[in-house]
Amino acid sequence: MIRGIRGATTVEHDDGQEILNHTKELLLEMADRNRLDPENISSICFTLTPDLHATFPAEAARLIGWRYVPVICMRELDVPHGLAMTIRVLMHAEMAGSQASVTHVYRERATVLREDLLREDGAAG
Repeated sequence: MIRGIRGATTVEHDDGQEILNHTKELLLEMADRNRLDPENISSICFTLTPDLHATFPAEAARLIGWRYVPVICMRELDVPHGLAMTIRVLMHAEMAGSQASVTHVYRERATVLREDLLREDGAAG
């Protein structure tokens, strides 16, 4: 079954290398915590808050070797109470188990986005 896996991270600066580094770490942790092989990832959607535009976070997937995973970048809605400097990810992957068994990953200041899902180890399940 195809499941959606959510993730998000923040950066301190609108810097291309910082965006790529944080995104690579996020993607690898999402795959690791959910025991995913890139071959089972159907697609990945990335969003950036309006204050980030130095690079495409989708490039991070290519840099870690996920050459054939379809990726796309989009702009996050600009809402007054939104978390600034944020990169969000929606990964679609073939997985066994229920939706409750999916481990979502929120890093850096993005942990506030889904505190309702956080476990003791910092991951969201």
